Amino acid sequence: LMCACVSIPSAGGYDKLQVQKLPVAGHTVGANVRMRGIEDEDCVEVAIHAAGVNYADVCVRWGLYESARKFVGWPITPGFEFSGTVVRAGSNAAAQFRKGDRVFGVSLFGAYSTQVLVPRWQLFHLPEGVGMDAAAGFPAVFLTAYYGMFMLAKPRKGESCLIHSAAGGVGTALVQLARIAGCSTIVGVVGNSSKVASAQAAGCTHVIDKSSADLWASARRISPSGFDIVFDANGVATLGRSYDSLAPAGRLVVYGFHSMLPRRGGVLGIREWIKLAIDYLRTPRFNPLAMTSTNRSVLAFNLSFLFDKTEVLQEAMAALVNWLREGKLRPCPTTRFRLADVASAHASLESGLTVGKLVLVTPSGESAGLHADARSCALGTPRSSRRLQWAGLAVVVLSFAIAAWKF
Repeated sequence: LMCACVSIPSAGGYDKLQVQKLPVAGHTVGANVRMRGIEDEDCVEVAIHAAGVNYADVCVRWGLYESARKFVGWPITPGFEFSGTVVRAGSNAAAQFRKGDRVFGVSLFGAYSTQVLVPRWQLFHLPEGVGMDAAAGFPAVFLTAYYGMFMLAKPRKGESCLIHSAAGGVGTALVQLARIAGCSTIVGVVGNSSKVASAQAAGCTHVIDKSSADLWASARRISPSGFDIVFDANGVATLGRSYDSLAPAGRLVVYGFHSMLPRRGGVLGIREWIKLAIDYLRTPRFNPLAMTSTNRSVLAFNLSFLFDKTEVLQEAMAALVNWLREGKLRPCPTTRFRLADVASAHASLESGLTVGKLVLVTPSGESAGLHADARSCALGTPRSSRRLQWAGLAVVVLSFAIAAWKF
């Protein structure tokens, strides 16, 4: 495992997460390096200490992530973020990065690896006092939160916001950024009582535990006139009510659809495909005429399609790193898994029981000491089959056709 990466040969369950030797080049490569023909002199090779695990990686494994299909295909090495040390820097990057520098950054896939090659503008020096694990789990969630908060929602001082999944990675980042933006009412929604303290620690002014309280009744009591901003990555389970809870001139920011996907088992079998199709049909459609008359907006994005926006990336990371140095931001708490235990990491993330970020630690990172979370879920026996996947796909295609006809 000293020179290895995780490769996914085709869509499926945990058994598709295969740890293999690195390619002949000795590293994985960010997809945009090949797509855009970025020259070696503009790239930096990094020995990875740890890589962040995101729900998007699970969607990549299931074959549901659009940019993965569009930019890479199969096989694919997932992973959007990492920390590590510089192995070598291209001639155009040599003034900024030197061998041995402690760095963190983002990659358009390829970070589940012991070594990766990325463009120099996707790499940043590790701020003083930030550890490698915390840094590995920082870029994807905070860039997602920054883009949603400051480039889409654009809160004004004193506005109110409601943040779903407030104890998760992106949720924790959104709460902290809402405080920096000067929001006066920051309502965090969590799925169980064990996450309340984490949401409070992140800076929520109110926390709603929807496992023990009526979510929308509680939200109305806190802000009877509605919310200026709602951040929702749940999808069909809350999307319609999130929109209804907006105040006049309110903005709903959408960046995921987690509730449409399974929380255990790791496989999209026929039952999961049918649920996905039904949830697709149930997903709200927002009418521009109604949006205009009610003075409400819906904004949505996918961070993986923004890698070519280098000026956006640089602006966002400059602000985030500055706030880190000033102590205005705290990285999410992290739970470590060995690179070889990637299946356990995915199972834990799918369970919905995790708090903060999960990171995969390479052998070099393990030497710093490993304290894996004992709560990781049992994997079970993979039960996918090509026949079930094709049958499920047929259901989805049929449902999409019905949806297109109906709407």
